[in-house]
Amino acid sequence: MSTLEQTTQLAIDLIKKQQATDFEISVAESSGVSTSVRLGEVETLQYHLDTSFDINVYFGQNKGHASSVDLSEKSLQKAIESACLIAKYTQEDPFNGLAPKERMAWDVPELDLYHPWDLDAKYSIELAKECEASALDQAEIDNSDGAELSSFEGTSFYANSNGLIAKAKSTRHSLHCSLIAKRGSEMQTAYDYSSVLDAEDLLSAKQIGLSAAELAQQKLGSKSLKSQKCPVIFTSRQSSGLFSQLLSALGGSRQYKKSSFLQDSLGEIVLPEGMSIFEDPIQLKTIGARAFDQDGIAKQKQFFVERGRVASYIMSQYSANQLGLESTANAGGASNCQVSTTFDGALDALLNEMHKGLLVTDLMGHGVNTTTGDYSRGAQGFWVENGKIQYPVSGITIAGNLKTMFTNISAVASDIDFRSNIKAGSTLISEMTIAGEI
Repeated sequence: MSTLEQTTQLAIDLIKKQQATDFEISVAESSGVSTSVRLGEVETLQYHLDTSFDINVYFGQNKGHASSVDLSEKSLQKAIESACLIAKYTQEDPFNGLAPKERMAWDVPELDLYHPWDLDAKYSIELAKECEASALDQAEIDNSDGAELSSFEGTSFYANSNGLIAKAKSTRHSLHCSLIAKRGSEMQTAYDYSSVLDAEDLLSAKQIGLSAAELAQQKLGSKSLKSQKCPVIFTSRQSSGLFSQLLSALGGSRQYKKSSFLQDSLGEIVLPEGMSIFEDPIQLKTIGARAFDQDGIAKQKQFFVERGRVASYIMSQYSANQLGLESTANAGGASNCQVSTTFDGALDALLNEMHKGLLVTDLMGHGVNTTTGDYSRGAQGFWVENGKIQYPVSGITIAGNLKTMFTNISAVASDIDFRSNIKAGSTLISEMTIAGEI
């Protein structure tokens, strides 16, 4: 057995001595390196080594929780005893308890998520410098917020009193570049990045730097807009955040707390009829994929919205117990969600479809109320006429209500951003309110 697996077994043996009704634990370790440079100089070079232990114990339906970052036997024992002591003083909760034994991840599939990168300090510095330098060589790129390269790998074990011990391993590698473009007294910022499971799939340092520079250059010469109502396109990079609001509203905890703009919406139409949102968590070598959730339940492909109607809430075992439903194996959130494409074409074709309106490339602020659905955020982007970009836009706010925004989606393009856990293409909404110049 590996050291981490031995630690997991040790923790199980220690817990069994406490005579708890049930228990569940998570034991994890991760390591990595991150390097950041700015204006050709190294700002940080960090090596990371982290460990964690989390335990939930149940005495009947009384629950106690404790955690530790020390995996020594003494620390494990102390955390276990603390959790048991806490359980004795907590109020009984009839919705506490483990998931059914038959739903546990007894057979964990290999998802090809683990691709470690032997990245040394010298090479990480070279790549980060190359990325930034390629950007700074471009016209009107006046300054830099830096470039950062990171590489992480992790292993975890989940175990519970049903006898389950499930293992997960994964890696994540990313390169990011953030720049400042200047023309006269105007300055604009932009960034681009690559994030992958396998370093072989990482975009080149030069490619990321040049892309970030181009995005910054395109923002120069920006104007405001007159306040109006018009169609709006969210680029694929922004669409994942938009749809995350819908998934949050379908979350089990929001449903039983009655704090969702999609309250009691099972079977209701929340998207156009041709649209679906589904989770495909066991897709191979994919960001966001995972074989089991934080309750130890095996995951499988499922629809949350099917042909426009809510097919399921997004529930952990606890929230499912609260709602009198079955868990959807989403303790810890949804995994590798995909928004169906409804338009045969990428962004350029979608601009032509919109004809006239606003293309949103950047959003600022946190003006989203998931209880009421009210949506108001600062935005940057481009004004479009005759299906072509005319000029960059800044200093505006876009507003609406999420419930209406989602039912007013006209098209989702095929230019899916695969760097996110929520994978969606550029999204056209038929009408939103723009607050700009009076």
